[in-house]
Amino acid sequence: MSTVAQDEAMPTGQQQRQQDYDTWSHTDLIKRVTDLEAQLKVRNAAHSQRPPSPTPSFKKKPKKSSKPFDPSKYNTRLIALKFAYLGKRYNGFEHHSNNTTPLPTVEAELWKALRKTKLIFPTFKEGQSENEVIALRVRSSRPKDDVAAVGADEDNSLLVRDEPAVAWGSVADELPYIQLLNRVLPPDIRMLAWCPHPPLDFSARFNCKERRYRYFFTNPAFPPIPSENRGGEDNVGGAWLDIKAMHQAAKKLEGVHDFRNFCKVDPSKQISDFRRRIFHASIEAVKANEHAAAFLDRPPFVADALATGATTDVRLPQLYYFEVRGSAFLWHQVRHMVAILFLIGQGYEQPSVVDDLLDIHKTPAKPVYEMAADTPLVLWDCVFPNLDQTTSNDHGSGSSTGYEDALEWVYVGDAASKAPSTTRISTGIEDRKYGRLSVMEDVWALWRKTKIDEVLTGSLMDIVARQGTSERAIEEDRMRSGEVTARVFDGSETPRTVGRYIPIMQRERLEMPETVNARYAARKGLGGGRRVNGGSATIDE
Repeated sequence: MSTVAQDEAMPTGQQQRQQDYDTWSHTDLIKRVTDLEAQLKVRNAAHSQRPPSPTPSFKKKPKKSSKPFDPSKYNTRLIALKFAYLGKRYNGFEHHSNNTTPLPTVEAELWKALRKTKLIFPTFKEGQSENEVIALRVRSSRPKDDVAAVGADEDNSLLVRDEPAVAWGSVADELPYIQLLNRVLPPDIRMLAWCPHPPLDFSARFNCKERRYRYFFTNPAFPPIPSENRGGEDNVGGAWLDIKAMHQAAKKLEGVHDFRNFCKVDPSKQISDFRRRIFHASIEAVKANEHAAAFLDRPPFVADALATGATTDVRLPQLYYFEVRGSAFLWHQVRHMVAILFLIGQGYEQPSVVDDLLDIHKTPAKPVYEMAADTPLVLWDCVFPNLDQTTSNDHGSGSSTGYEDALEWVYVGDAASKAPSTTRISTGIEDRKYGRLSVMEDVWALWRKTKIDEVLTGSLMDIVARQGTSERAIEEDRMRSGEVTARVFDGSETPRTVGRYIPIMQRERLEMPETVNARYAARKGLGGGRRVNGGSATIDE
């Protein structure tokens, strides 16, 4: 066939692809475009007149309604839960209805998890809560038929102290409370243990007879000037803390004292006795790996670590903590004590200032000073002793060194060593301390992230320190400026600038607690006649 015959036999699209538009004139190109637009218009019109193709219809399966949870089908039991949390992402532990910050509270997260796992029900009394330990009635896996056999209390809850009617283990056959909650809690809140048999009248708040706090800080407290001395009289207000002086001052806090000058007065509680017993107070250095992956320094890991040539050493800045153990504490008492210790560590005050503040005859009203930041403060432990060996007041006990915990705790992993009976309800959740989906794996992930952040930020500081102005030039500039502004370390990321430092005992005094209480009582119309004499208030009981 000729070329012309071939073009006529080709489909229109192929003919267009065969055209050599490079040889066409301008007029021919315009005509060609006009013809193509006309063809496109005709095809679009024809397409729009076609009836739409039928759309296949798919019947949606009706959504299966979830079966409502019936609490009446389950027994309940009183237990205590021990947990730990990292508080940086939270607005404290206790939930307040008027909380206006965007941060949640730890307590709110706990109740959310308890409801999500159906361990508590909105109609049940949720019990008292306290940092690190809570006590409450929760759902139990114990067969419901046992209620008729052993009897029920007035709110139709199981009396767990009675002997079971069937072979049912109160630990081995129980719901895995730790694992259920850790599965739905945020990763920085971890359940550690549960107590299967607390006293029937147990209260996590009132049965706790000793609380142990730790407040962490570094030495130096903030970046020091290169030529700065490491503590001593020549370094007043510097970054290097006098740890020996701080420890000496901390020991003065031990014993029974009136701590009105180491707290914030809460007039709504109408506290008239500010005496509290401190069993122990000290400044301790954090040893290498003590609060990191210390479990790797123990068998069976230690042999592997030594084989790799790993070493443990103490490097600056050194991490320390103030540890205090007491029967009870006043509002913000620990943060006030730490603030005074930091002033002593910086050389602004002498350890004897603690004696002055504890002497309420010499110092009947608290001098004005800022308490320490809250972030490094940790409620380290709560002790629940045998109640028969304790006294009811906040400043007396049978021992001056503290209490021993008497609760029976079942820690994560403990239940796995107990052979379960055939009555146990399977939840598909294994009781694991190590391995996949374990508590150790969760905590390791948190530690690893913060450890890497520590190394990276430390490297950044080294880079900044090595570059730019020399140390000699920095010191010469500091001497020329005559820098006299005081910098006070309060436990936060950066020190506060306060201008000229005024010694504690020379500062303005706040009102006496009796005066504050009396004014509040009069405003609220509280009973109990009060008379104010010479700036102090006497409360007639």
